[in-house]
Amino acid sequence: MKKLFAFIAVIGMLSLGASTNVFAQDETAEQTTVDTTQVAEEVAEEVAVAAPVMEEEVIESTSFHKVVKKQFIQGGAMFMSFVLLALILGLALSIERIIYLNMSTTNTKKLFANIEDALNNGGVEAAKEVCRNTRGPIASIFYQGLDRIDEGIEVVEKSVVSYGSVQMGLLEKGLSWIGLMIGLAPMLGFMGTVIGMIDAFDSIQSMGTISPAAVAGGIKVALITTVSGLIVAMILQVFYNYCTAKIDSIVNNMEDASITLLDILVKHNLKK
Repeated sequence: MKKLFAFIAVIGMLSLGASTNVFAQDETAEQTTVDTTQVAEEVAEEVAVAAPVMEEEVIESTSFHKVVKKQFIQGGAMFMSFVLLALILGLALSIERIIYLNMSTTNTKKLFANIEDALNNGGVEAAKEVCRNTRGPIASIFYQGLDRIDEGIEVVEKSVVSYGSVQMGLLEKGLSWIGLMIGLAPMLGFMGTVIGMIDAFDSIQSMGTISPAAVAGGIKVALITTVSGLIVAMILQVFYNYCTAKIDSIVNNMEDASITLLDILVKHNLKK
């Protein structure tokens, strides 16, 4: 009888433990389901918030391209093409000048050190070889001066000054064409505006009555060419000013380097 009661008690304890374990598992599963549902809802909310922003960015980028294309067509293909051509030519000339001017920049301190070392060790021919292997107008001017060192310092000075003027002309080559594009772009825009205004007044005359909508639309289209020409001129003006500032810097270095070269040659002749 005691064994029977003990057996029943053990079975009851095992059943109670199993039910408790199942209940705990059910609670864990429910909690996991709730957590997963909350995470999914939060992700869905973030996606819903981010989606309009992404759509707005795509719409803005697309609309900007479409607006530019629409304004180009509305401004008149003929005059807008001339303005665009002025922009392309001006940018091409500006990029070419910027590359040339950056390649014309010379490390004068290093060049002076190499020339002095060459004069002391190998003479004038070694110094001329250093100038031939160095890129830029300053090295070219030095070569012309060294090539006439046997004729005296005065001749060297005149040669340096003369060849410096030649190099300055090479540095400024093409700037006049950039200036032409800067002045031509607004002129083309103004011409397109004037012709557009004439067309607008012709439309008014043909209608016989003044329609504010028709007049406003015609004037708007006519002014697009002027705005485009002014934008092109402002863009090219920035490049033009950069090129002129770069040229001034190189010319100042050329003048300073020429004086230093004469001092080096005088010292070299005194040592001889």
